[in-house]
Amino acid sequence: MTKRPVDYGQWQSAIGLNWYLADPNLQFLMDLYLPPERRQWAEGHLVRWGELCGGPIARRAEVIDKNPPRLEQYDPWGREVYQVVHHPEAIAIKRDVWEEGPHGLRARGEEVPPVLGGAFTYLLSQADTGMVCATGMTGGVADLVERYASPEVKARVLPHLLSPTFEDSWDGAMFMTEIEGGSDLARTATVARHLEGDRWLLNGSKWFCSNVDAKAIVTLARPEGAPEGLRGLALFLVPAIRHDGTRNGIVIKRIKEKLGTRSVPTAEVDFVDAEAYILSSPRAESSEAKGLNRMMAMVNGSRLGVACMALGIMRRSFLEAAIYAHHRRAFGRYLYELPMVRETLMEMAVELEATAALVFETYHHTGRRGDEHARRLYRILVPLSKFRAARRGLEMAVRGLEVMGGNGYIENFPMARQVRDAQCHTIWEGTENIVCLDVVRAIVKEAAHDALISRLEGALEGAHHPVLAPTRQLAASLLGQAREAIALLLKASDEVRQFHARRLASLLADATQACLLLEEASRELAREGSARKAAVAHLFCQRLVPQPLYGISTDQRLLGLYDAVVRYAPLEAGALALTNA
Repeated sequence: MTKRPVDYGQWQSAIGLNWYLADPNLQFLMDLYLPPERRQWAEGHLVRWGELCGGPIARRAEVIDKNPPRLEQYDPWGREVYQVVHHPEAIAIKRDVWEEGPHGLRARGEEVPPVLGGAFTYLLSQADTGMVCATGMTGGVADLVERYASPEVKARVLPHLLSPTFEDSWDGAMFMTEIEGGSDLARTATVARHLEGDRWLLNGSKWFCSNVDAKAIVTLARPEGAPEGLRGLALFLVPAIRHDGTRNGIVIKRIKEKLGTRSVPTAEVDFVDAEAYILSSPRAESSEAKGLNRMMAMVNGSRLGVACMALGIMRRSFLEAAIYAHHRRAFGRYLYELPMVRETLMEMAVELEATAALVFETYHHTGRRGDEHARRLYRILVPLSKFRAARRGLEMAVRGLEVMGGNGYIENFPMARQVRDAQCHTIWEGTENIVCLDVVRAIVKEAAHDALISRLEGALEGAHHPVLAPTRQLAASLLGQAREAIALLLKASDEVRQFHARRLASLLADATQACLLLEEASRELAREGSARKAAVAHLFCQRLVPQPLYGISTDQRLLGLYDAVVRYAPLEAGALALTNA
């Protein structure tokens, strides 16, 4: 155990750091999930990306938040152009993300494991989650085009979606929300009229369109004559440019003034005879399976991306709070020396690592076509990750702001923006209610819980080190409660299931995080002899069970875990055993 504790006092700000090298837990997760033969290769790219995100991109993000995109409806001659104008620093970030991020690696012929892609998103999210949205949907659009578009459309669109250079790039977006429908996609009113072949014209309005000036948009519409409801929907690609080179019928009515995520333009859009290409069958009897389901595959990937965005805000909030607490003095002491601040930072570190365990486990099961067990795990882990990370991201941003006091509340410091941006993640790609219902749907329709429980049982079985015994007992109890709750609700009416969906999702998330942290602790004990992760797992599980007197006691030993939990110092197993006494 030779690792040195992190010294937050040596840093004046999170901006300017290499965010990968400053994050021991991310390094641990890369060791855990990346194939050994790819680990060293990935390290070089992560170091480079961590420096870029913590330096130039983070600095630009502060400028962009104060200079958001604006809409120009007319050119100097009065002609309608509906053009979104970005600050030059936003264009600089987009170029960096396109050419230096995972897209650039793939364009140079490299295979990027999903876990590594998640790490890139996590690091970028610490700078600006709005920019993650603005740059992150192109891969999903490219995948839909590659799999379902005609050869002619592929030949025209894919070279831009896969371009190695930013200048020749087409970025992607997904427009689904309508003013009447919201999350109720069955009420989609946009109408598609067939022209010839796979070419259609769309007419209708979309109400909440992020990355509105994307060059390649996927959307749902109802072909003329198709039935109402989900079965009548089909999936379309809408390029910003028609096949004849003229501007497509995409009318941006206004850019919304949002609480946060200001770097990504979100707007209200009318499709006016917008040229589109179908990516699913227009036949009523098959459009639900081939339209909505194909779109939902992209939505699931986007939901996981939102979970990772929230995780990035958790990390940024913790890092800013820890640095501030090691510089600010009050009552003759540094803030981090005060017991309540110590407890706050410890709780933030524990929640961060528990959420990271859930999110990166989900990335680990991404894209394993042909593996039914992994597919079902991914199916239930995505909504669980989004549910847990989005809420914890907002809570963590608020706690980080409070550590900084009045300075946290003003825009000169970075925490106010983290709070504003974090609120969006509870809504993007489905509100908490929607994703909790999706957890229930995954259980009832696909028995995805069987795969999850099997995975968590395996994690518990491997946690056999004696120091883990008390925590393992708590985690096993949580998993047992989850099994009982699922069995009970499977017998209940649909109304009762919906009523308890949030409680069930919360219980499953807790059980999953507890078991995964135990697995991580077991690995660290075996490989490094350190019980640091064991302390994190213990603190996480302990807060989930009722404590006598709400945990009030004269025992000071938990305060002694501060260096291990917050500063990532190694911990002897015997030291943790004392706190479990």
